[in-house]
Amino acid sequence: MEIKTLQVGPIGTNCYLLCDETAQRCAVIDPGGDPLTVAAAVKDTGCAPAAILLTHGHYDHTGAVAELQAKWPQVPVYLNRRDQYEGDAYLQQLFPPVAGTRSYDEGDTITVGSLTLSVLATPGHSEGGVTLRCGDVLFCGDTLFAGSCGRTDFPGGSVKKIMASLKRLGSLEGDLKVYPGHMEPSTLERERAWNPYLIQAMNG
Repeated sequence: MEIKTLQVGPIGTNCYLLCDETAQRCAVIDPGGDPLTVAAAVKDTGCAPAAILLTHGHYDHTGAVAELQAKWPQVPVYLNRRDQYEGDAYLQQLFPPVAGTRSYDEGDTITVGSLTLSVLATPGHSEGGVTLRCGDVLFCGDTLFAGSCGRTDFPGGSVKKIMASLKRLGSLEGDLKVYPGHMEPSTLERERAWNPYLIQAMNG
């Protein structure tokens, strides 16, 4: 398993390429912008794209999806249905419609070559936020950051729910690697020791 990180879009969203080098297949996680850069990075891995996986529906995480869908029409796109708002022009500024998606939720699994990603529902930053776990790696979207957590003042956000999601992640066994939607990666042990939001959630 190899993970390549790209910072894309106007606010530096982390897009991850999760590769099974043996099977030459990869998943693109949160392609929030710069579709040409993302596509070129996928080509450089030597892996064929197997899925586009979205941790939530905010524009800075989904911005490149439409152009990548046009380039890779056979590649499925996954997004929790609770982060799609049809017919609401205001909400669609934050959650732009993503056509042709498949919804995934708690307990679902996605296979990429020999790799299996498990879906954990982690709402709070948005109603449909998910964390994707692959082995000892967590792709947390905007739920858990290094030293912080996602904001809850957007539509669909909830302090109560994000604290429950943080407690859930902090309660996972082992020192898992944390790959967040923005800024640098971390580990669960580091976050359990130093992240004030996670500490509060664990003690709540």
